[in-house]
Amino acid sequence: MTVFNRVESSRKIENAIYDETVLAGDGWMHELKPGQTLRIIDVKGNQAADTLFFDAENPEDHYSAVSTIANQGNIYLSTGTVLLSQSGKELVKIVADTCGRHDTLGGACSAQSNTVRYAHDTLPMHNCRDTFMLQLSKYDSRYTKRDLAPNVNFFMNVPVTPSGGLTFNDGVSAPGYYVEMEAINPTLVLISNCPQLNNPCNDYNPTPIRLVIWDSL
Repeated sequence: MTVFNRVESSRKIENAIYDETVLAGDGWMHELKPGQTLRIIDVKGNQAADTLFFDAENPEDHYSAVSTIANQGNIYLSTGTVLLSQSGKELVKIVADTCGRHDTLGGACSAQSNTVRYAHDTLPMHNCRDTFMLQLSKYDSRYTKRDLAPNVNFFMNVPVTPSGGLTFNDGVSAPGYYVEMEAINPTLVLISNCPQLNNPCNDYNPTPIRLVIWDSL
C-alpha cells in the first residue's frame, strides 16, 4: 500500500496567525477551531512528529487509528485522509502534504519500548510517552494516561512486512517537507517532537519541527 500523494499548499507563511518552532524532545498542545489549518514542517528532514488528536468538546473521544484506516482503506496517511475519532467524528482532514506518506501504526516511544527495541540502559532516556503525559497534565487535569491512544507519526516511515510485522526504515521526508491539515470540528492537537536518539531513521539526531496555523479562508 505505497502512498505518495504529494500536494503542495497555496497558503503563505506571512498570512499565518501562529508560528512556533518546537525543539526535539519538547511537546505542544493547542486547540484548532473549525476551518483553521495547521502545517507541521519537518525543518531538517526525517524527524518524527508524534501526534494525537482529541475532540475538544468531548475530551474522552480521541483519534482512532482503526476507524481512520478502515474509513480510507489504507494504512498510510496522506492528502485527502480524514482523521476520525473513536466515535467516528471527523476531526481533521489532510489538505496538503509534500512528504506523501505518514505512519499510524508504529506508536510512540516509551521507556519500556526503548528497552525492548534497543537496550536496558535506555530506560531513563526521555521519550514521547513522557512528553505526552507532561503536556496533558499542564493543559487540563481531566486528561490522564488513560487518554493516550495509538498516535500518528508524521514523517515517519514504518512499512508493513509481508508477514504483517512493522519495520522502522529510513525516512521518506526531507528538509522543509510539510503536512497540512484543516480542522473539521473543534480539535485538540497534542504533539511530542520525538527525542529518540537510538533510531537510525533520523541519523541519531532529533531535530526541530515548525508549527504554523492559518484562520479559515
